[in-house]
Amino acid sequence: GLGLMFNETHPMLALGTLLANLLGGYLMGLAIGIFALSPSVSPEVKLFIMTGMLGGLTTFSTFSAEGVNLITRGQYAWAATHILVHVILSLAMTGLGIFTIQFIKG
Repeated sequence: GLGLMFNETHPMLALGTLLANLLGGYLMGLAIGIFALSPSVSPEVKLFIMTGMLGGLTTFSTFSAEGVNLITRGQYAWAATHILVHVILSLAMTGLGIFTIQFIKG
């Protein structure tokens, strides 16, 4: 997947993992926005899409392993950068997904 394609491009920041998490965050935001407009969608369908499908796309365990690997190698600044970039940008992408639906809705 994305990890095989992009993780080797920068030795301290696995870009494939980051791209998967950012895409997952954006799609999660879209789902949140769509489901807010569609109250008739069952909780089971929401859970399947948001936790099952999108949870499978994002790579929290890989992100965690990469962060711990940086820490165990003593690369604390890169570990902090890795963690902050993933968390802040993933949250921003989720917000952007929600905003996208609100913008389209008008």
